[in-house]
Amino acid sequence: MKILTVVGARPQFIKAAVVSRAIGKHNKSAAGECIEEVIVHTGQHYDDNMSDVFFREMRIPKPRYHLGIGSGGHGLMTGRMLEGLESVMLSEQPEAVLVYGDTNSTLAGALAAAKLHIPLAHVEAGLRSFNMQMPEEVNRILTDRVSRWLFCPTDTAVNNLKREGADKWQGVLMQNVGDVMCDAAFFYRGYATAGPVVAELLEQHKGGFYLATVHRQENTDDPQRLSNIITALEKIAGRVPVIFPLHPRTRKQLIAIGFDMRRVTYIDPVGYFNMIRLLDSAQAVFTDSGGVQKEAFFFRKPCITLRDETEWVELVEHGYCRLVGANAGGIIDAEQNFIKSSRDFSLPLFGDGHAGERILNCLLSGK
Repeated sequence: MKILTVVGARPQFIKAAVVSRAIGKHNKSAAGECIEEVIVHTGQHYDDNMSDVFFREMRIPKPRYHLGIGSGGHGLMTGRMLEGLESVMLSEQPEAVLVYGDTNSTLAGALAAAKLHIPLAHVEAGLRSFNMQMPEEVNRILTDRVSRWLFCPTDTAVNNLKREGADKWQGVLMQNVGDVMCDAAFFYRGYATAGPVVAELLEQHKGGFYLATVHRQENTDDPQRLSNIITALEKIAGRVPVIFPLHPRTRKQLIAIGFDMRRVTYIDPVGYFNMIRLLDSAQAVFTDSGGVQKEAFFFRKPCITLRDETEWVELVEHGYCRLVGANAGGIIDAEQNFIKSSRDFSLPLFGDGHAGERILNCLLSGK
């Protein structure tokens, strides 16, 4: 069986590593047919710290194809990816195409597979923020609609799809398999070591620190929202150190609006292992990333979510995250009050760490 995996952005490398590891484990066993995985990297994230380091650290097979698309507008990126992926799929003739999450790479992979009538599997199906202004929301909905396998990470995701009638779509197989990022956190935590920069920061801030990430366009492309968030983080950093791995888009926008961070400790983007070590040591997390919200939960850290809504509603409902948007006062108030609340992190919201195996079994059985 040949599976073509489409990746392009940091979160997808982490998720794909889980299924790639399950494929490798399957192929080493005596039973069953071997699986050939063809990995295609669209190049959506192309900086070494945002891309190549993940393949090295997580022992993901190197991509057989690298499309080198790079950055650009949504239409330009998606169109170029669609063209490149269609060519690869025609050449490789896979029996299934596997896409992850909600990026432009996800949508391009989904459209290419659908047009060529190749069965499509969507990992992280059913997530909804119910905000159609978000590019990610559009990508999710369209990808789900053309998928054969809808691999949901939670019951909430399953219910979202049922409300849209997915359980009545012809030939569609929908299942809550758990969250592949939960698998990754459980597995790689024991292997992760900090690089020199992060190790030095951890040594300097043994007394405690917060971890912050900002990258979503709703924040980076709105000067007022970005300024509000950074202003709040700067004020908080006067009391508690804030370590901020800086996404290239965020750095570019901060330069454009002339905002100079003086108190926040900002560093280049980090690989997954460095991120694990930062998450493990932080007191709390400030982020607009869906993935980092979950990672905060996996590492038992309260999370202040710098968005107006989230697809991970379970985290808010159970008190692990607080939505504060880009309101500086709300961010500061959450730091002073929400973080200090006690909470039980033992709820199994995202599965048991075996999502990758369930996904592979479904693909092999066709069910």
